[in-house]
Amino acid sequence: MDERERRAANVQRTRQQNAQRRRPGSSALGAGNSRTKSAGTEGPGASNPRSGGPRPSGSRPGSQRPGGQNPRRRSSRARRRRRNMIIRVILLVVLIIVVLGGLLFWKRYGSSKEKADLKQYYGIQSDDDLAVVVNNQVIGALENSSAGGKVFDGVPYIEYSVVRDYINERFYWDSNESVLLYTLPNGSVSVNVGSKEYSDIKEKKSEDYVILKTEGKTAYIALAFIQEYTNMEYKVYESKDKAVPDRAVIESDWGEHTVASLKRDTQVRVLGGVKSPILTEVKKSDKVRVLEDEDDWMKVRTSDGFVGYVKTSSLKKQEKEVTSRKFDEPVYTNISTDYKINMAWHNVENDTANGYMLETIAGTKGLTTIAPTWFNISDTDGNISSIANSDYVNYAHQSNLDVWAVLRDFHGGINSYDETYEVLSYTSKRENLINQVIAEALQKKIDGINLDFELISQECGEHYIQFVRELSVKCRQNDLVFSVNDYVPMPYNEHYNLKEQGIVADYVIIMGYDEHTDGSYEAGSVASYNYVKDGIENALKVIPKKKLVDAIPFYTRLWLETPKTASELEEEAGTEAAEYPDKVTSTAMGMEEAEETVKSAGAEAVWDDKTRQNYAEWETDDGTYKIWLEDSKSIEEKLKLIKENDLAGVAEWRLGWEKSGIWDLILQYVN
Repeated sequence: MDERERRAANVQRTRQQNAQRRRPGSSALGAGNSRTKSAGTEGPGASNPRSGGPRPSGSRPGSQRPGGQNPRRRSSRARRRRRNMIIRVILLVVLIIVVLGGLLFWKRYGSSKEKADLKQYYGIQSDDDLAVVVNNQVIGALENSSAGGKVFDGVPYIEYSVVRDYINERFYWDSNESVLLYTLPNGSVSVNVGSKEYSDIKEKKSEDYVILKTEGKTAYIALAFIQEYTNMEYKVYESKDKAVPDRAVIESDWGEHTVASLKRDTQVRVLGGVKSPILTEVKKSDKVRVLEDEDDWMKVRTSDGFVGYVKTSSLKKQEKEVTSRKFDEPVYTNISTDYKINMAWHNVENDTANGYMLETIAGTKGLTTIAPTWFNISDTDGNISSIANSDYVNYAHQSNLDVWAVLRDFHGGINSYDETYEVLSYTSKRENLINQVIAEALQKKIDGINLDFELISQECGEHYIQFVRELSVKCRQNDLVFSVNDYVPMPYNEHYNLKEQGIVADYVIIMGYDEHTDGSYEAGSVASYNYVKDGIENALKVIPKKKLVDAIPFYTRLWLETPKTASELEEEAGTEAAEYPDKVTSTAMGMEEAEETVKSAGAEAVWDDKTRQNYAEWETDDGTYKIWLEDSKSIEEKLKLIKENDLAGVAEWRLGWEKSGIWDLILQYVN
């Protein structure tokens, strides 16, 4: 082979080697074989790229490895596997998101199957507790309240305060002397602790169960005994399931109610909302009482004593239902006159003052009644001090005046809230006080008793109204007119219980004055028009007009205002008084004296449309004087209210403070 041929052979081998390196899937073994064959003498199987002859084994694109795999197919499957894996991961992530979203949605909007803790719901604290539902109120659900009842020896009992506040307020428990009372028009029912026997006025009776039980000073009254004196029905539901307490369901709210039937089986929940715990299950067509409409949810009461919420969509056929029960309510008879009352208080401070009775009434016209301040409580045992005078009564009767003697809890031996409480919270002391007053009234031939207790704390309220009931019985039995004096009705004196007074007393007198008193932090009217008007209107909500008397003032107050010093303001810091920049003092004075005071000061009274009184103000070296006058013009505005509301009459505080011409004005409106 010449040089030219050798160079051509080398070029050919180089091309073959380069081509084999560039081919995908070429194997090392094939390359080695190619090199071996090229190095030797070319035989019939030698490849020739130019001639298109056979290629060495493994030199073609897509040629398989020794294991038999096609490199291109293997690469394609790998890519598909990677793509499928990515898709599966994405789908898994989406699925997880969907599941989690569904769980969150269900957690927020799905219905809870959680059961309410019924012992907690009903206020159950011990095994002998009895859950109590009165009308639409679960007693145990009230703030700081227990279940409301007990079961002793298989007999259901209701705690006294629940009876008083929710069932029948005439039951009265004297924890000091351990006696239960229920006052009827002509006497009281009396029960001792642990007894099956009781006194019904003067008759001895008994039951086949213990009527009254106690735990400490807490009294429990047998439910069956309560029903004897109350217009109520009750049912006790006993449960074998320890998680569901026994409960007494009491109905005493007779009248019209909204009821509805259920479209389907559903749950009653503690609150409105599908997440609220379930109280009980109710069935299709069960009837419930509808209490409140809260759009998607209705507050209802089931017949067996569950008060909770159902979906509005689960109710059908809402309608009115009237409930009633035959019961003979006690009738409290009253003494009333066939004329309008015109009563004036006579402030008698000693027996000598009784001798001036005729002079005191000489200038009056149209009076029907005089009320001398004769009786005071002398000590905390319920004894009285009296300056009642037979001659006074005789002179009054000769002048065609009835005498209603005033019994007060101030200006006597006792003069504080605590002392009044001490007397009225004991049954024996109340009885002693009443017996002495009645005996004195009968001896002096007095016509009536006018009760004026003004030192009654909220704690004393239930004892006070029991005293009013008991005194009304004794007055009724002895043909004495019984009247009660009251402040203008306000939220802070609700414990005087005007409604009950309006039932047991013959007359209720609203003292339409003392809007501002000597203890007020600012100057103001004693009896502005709206104060009197609101007082009458609020009283008429609970007292029949034939029993309501409005009292007007024959006095006013002269006020002196002086700016407070820096030390006074510092001393009052944090108190209600600190809200007022001026220090005020006042002096009570009658109608004529007040007018003379304004005249002497050289001031001019101007009509005030808001208070409907003449008002005067003037400056001196002492400070600023202010006065809202009670005169014929202001009194007439009050008399108009009495006539417009057709009240039982008028009363005046007090004789001796009026201008003589005022009686003619009163006659125009009252008689």
